[in-house]
Amino acid sequence: MARMMGPRFKQCRRLGLNVCGHPKAMDRATKGTSRADKKLSPYGVQLLEKQRLKAYYGVLEKQFSNYVKKAMKSKDSTGTALVQMLECRLDNLVYRLGLASSTRQARQMVVHGHILVNGKKVDIPSYGVSVGDVISLREKSQKNTMFKDSFQQNATSQYPYLTKDIENFSGVLTRKPERNEVPIEIDDILVVEYYSK
Repeated sequence: MARMMGPRFKQCRRLGLNVCGHPKAMDRATKGTSRADKKLSPYGVQLLEKQRLKAYYGVLEKQFSNYVKKAMKSKDSTGTALVQMLECRLDNLVYRLGLASSTRQARQMVVHGHILVNGKKVDIPSYGVSVGDVISLREKSQKNTMFKDSFQQNATSQYPYLTKDIENFSGVLTRKPERNEVPIEIDDILVVEYYSK
């Protein structure tokens, strides 16, 4: 199974944005380390935004272009539809619910079978979660102190499109997220323009 590897902090500095969500990711960033610090052509700006969005969700090129194709067929704005699809990936929602401390850890938890969707084990990180689906931590995994601590530490983090059940280590996707509710600093219009050529 293909996945993004390599040093996360270095990638954040190169993209000029904390895409991995770690508080220390940008500590060594100085002027000139990011591609955004250099003078870029309009194509270069679009390419940088695409790379940032891919890095946020840990998606590789082939899968990402498939998401873009699906988003272009959507009735909504292409950029909004694209971000909604990426945001509703199972690995991302496990991270948003606070069951994992990073997207990479969330992906690993899903692959290792710690996560249930509507009571059934799902081990595909890119699984598209539907509105009303219940995401929970497997009963056996609830005893793991790392997962327990991570969930309790992030108990206060709230997203309007998710409801959490702290006692049962679970959460529900109550509705599709609005674009302004998704906490990513990306100009999705530039990403759509990149693929519209």
